[in-house]
Amino acid sequence: MTPQDASIASSLDLPSYLLGAVMLLLVMIFHGLVLLQIAKRYEVKSFLYLAEKKYSEVSLSFYISIFCLFLTHIAEIIIWGIALYAFKLVPALGQSILFSGSTYTAMGFMEDILPEGWKMLAVIIAFSGMFAFAWTASVMISMTKNFRQAYTKHHMEKLNISSEVIDRFK
Repeated sequence: MTPQDASIASSLDLPSYLLGAVMLLLVMIFHGLVLLQIAKRYEVKSFLYLAEKKYSEVSLSFYISIFCLFLTHIAEIIIWGIALYAFKLVPALGQSILFSGSTYTAMGFMEDILPEGWKMLAVIIAFSGMFAFAWTASVMISMTKNFRQAYTKHHMEKLNISSEVIDRFK
């Protein structure tokens, strides 16, 4: 590779595209695997709790699952931060995690601290956050079905509605 080729590659941020694509793929695989585990466990537990008429346990399971989804996003921010630090793109691990969080959430409260030739990586981190948040939102929407059912049945019980009527409610 000639110096001119290296200059073109860095001016187009090609290394950032390569690292960004690999990291985006890894983060999305991680996100998908964890999301499926959380959703699967919630669906099974909430279905069993509904069958046993343990409506408060459905709510507790729902909120614990939501907290686990939150922790998944925190883990992804840390993964991005570790990658930035490992490739020596940001000098301090704490700073790289903070930058990743600022970018991943698309809040942008931090200045772009990436070196020249790596600026496009910030955009890819932001895309990974948008993809992950959208995917999480779709899972949360599907989780609310059992939560809403338990909530409604619980309040039907409080209103002393007969159990025959409550059992018919789906």
